[in-house]
Amino acid sequence: MHHDAAKPHAPSCDRNREPILAVLREHFADRSRVLEIGSGTGQHAVHFAAAMPWLTWQASDVADNLPGIRAWLDESGLPNTPPPLVLDVLQSPWPAIDADAVFTANSLHIMGVDAVEAFFRGVARVLAGAHGGTLVAYGPFNYAGAYTSDSNRDFDVWLKARDPRSGIRDFEVVDALATAAGLRLAADVAMPANNRCLVWRRPASA
Repeated sequence: MHHDAAKPHAPSCDRNREPILAVLREHFADRSRVLEIGSGTGQHAVHFAAAMPWLTWQASDVADNLPGIRAWLDESGLPNTPPPLVLDVLQSPWPAIDADAVFTANSLHIMGVDAVEAFFRGVARVLAGAHGGTLVAYGPFNYAGAYTSDSNRDFDVWLKARDPRSGIRDFEVVDALATAAGLRLAADVAMPANNRCLVWRRPASA
């Protein structure tokens, strides 16, 4: 029995899902199973799984968020959304996951730096056996140590006031972590509201 009031809802998901979907349609066209890290409310999982039926969309998040994700998945009744997994990027090892792509939205600036590093180590293991394994990360990023907008600067101040470990990440830092994980930048796409979609892919020879 799920009433709408019981489902968590993030208005930003409604606003950003179509621009993100356009990027995913292109870069996940040849993928079969996506691990979403930090599924949050579960709204993205439902929208993207419905729009890309060729993908199995595996939602995951910390245990506290799973009931809300389950509510969205149960209500949608999609055939390509298995039950969500408990995954904390700092846990070691991660649960055994078969995936050839990873997606995360608005998570890297919430995690501490240690968790961001753990995220990329974990993604490297998940995609290690996947030919052309692909990672897409959506959110705000700084370039050359600078904010890309006043709103991002304000957001960063707000984030750090709430949790000193969080903050908008430098593109160069996350790209270096992705490179160390065996991935190469394939695209950096401007999104609404001063966000980016960063796409990394394992080189064809890998």
